[in-house]
Amino acid sequence: MNNKIDYDLSLIRGIVFDVDGVLSPSTIPLHPSGEPMRMVNIKDGYALQLAVKHGLQIAILSGAATEAIRVRFEGLGVQDVYLGAAMKLPVFEQWMAKYGFTARQVAFVGDDIPDMQVMRAAGLAVAPADAAPECREAARYVSPCNGGYGVGRDLLEQVMRAQGLWLDDKHAFGW
Repeated sequence: MNNKIDYDLSLIRGIVFDVDGVLSPSTIPLHPSGEPMRMVNIKDGYALQLAVKHGLQIAILSGAATEAIRVRFEGLGVQDVYLGAAMKLPVFEQWMAKYGFTARQVAFVGDDIPDMQVMRAAGLAVAPADAAPECREAARYVSPCNGGYGVGRDLLEQVMRAQGLWLDDKHAFGW
């Protein structure tokens, strides 16, 4: 990991991820039924479940309403999965209030125009390398990884390393 996040990562208590273009690539194959099918990154998944085990509040916030997204991320232990969010900022603000977070305690990862309001509201805004130019400009950190290819792992590993949680106990070596 060559790039380091210029932020006090010890403050981060919660991280919210968009899905399409962040935890899955921007290109989505369609099933013959018309259902969008997503690829997921196994290393992102490992880091997500490890972050949950260490008590970081992880949330998924997507405009998509595909039930497979809920199944995937709840299977990793993520309890807060918000789908079909046409306007993401109100959902994000409710999630922050639920846990009593301030903006400085929260990171958000987004890749396109619908994510920009939340990126501006989060203390740490993160974008994948292939995010829309406006999102890269709004981000405090642009990951060297494209969406679906390790953005989640990049951010989570840096946060957990900064907090002394990366590979620190028995949780690190299992699913």
